[in-house]
Amino acid sequence: MTTNENTISIHAKKELIRHVLQNHRMKVTQCVWILSYLLNNENTLKNVSFTEKAETYPRGMLISTIGTMSLPFRYYNTGIRTADAEYAFHDIRIDSNEKIYIELDYLDKQTCPYYAAVFESSPVTEIVVDKESKKIADRLIFEMESRLVKAEYDRLINAALDTGDNGAFMYLTTEFKKMGEEV
Repeated sequence: MTTNENTISIHAKKELIRHVLQNHRMKVTQCVWILSYLLNNENTLKNVSFTEKAETYPRGMLISTIGTMSLPFRYYNTGIRTADAEYAFHDIRIDSNEKIYIELDYLDKQTCPYYAAVFESSPVTEIVVDKESKKIADRLIFEMESRLVKAEYDRLINAALDTGDNGAFMYLTTEFKKMGEEV
């Protein structure tokens, strides 16, 4: 289910948090602090999205309850990955206006109406590539395209030779040579 973050109410987010706190035990005690803080701070809660794959976001958090197979807790913030929930709690309080994506993992999540009401599917994650890696990738793509084009010219030139089509042969070999000069 894809939901626009602007249509998800603070009330619905609070209902989910209350449900999780009342019906599940956290693997890491400090996660109760984090969820309670969010429950009581609407300005921070408005910047929270409940989603999957928290590790794919610039600022994400995984919170798990007892009975699940996932990691107990992880916090991701622009290259930092930590299992320190206390650090995450303080970071959330300091940067309360910054967007945060939370992945909650608890047993009845997939059938929970509270979760369904706030879940936001992951948009395509932007991949940041440094300039040198981009140059290498662009060069590889260019080389692959060149090989494909050359292979197609070889096939067409051979077909012209096989059928005795001298005009096609002359045209294709001229074009093939021009392509080699442009590289």
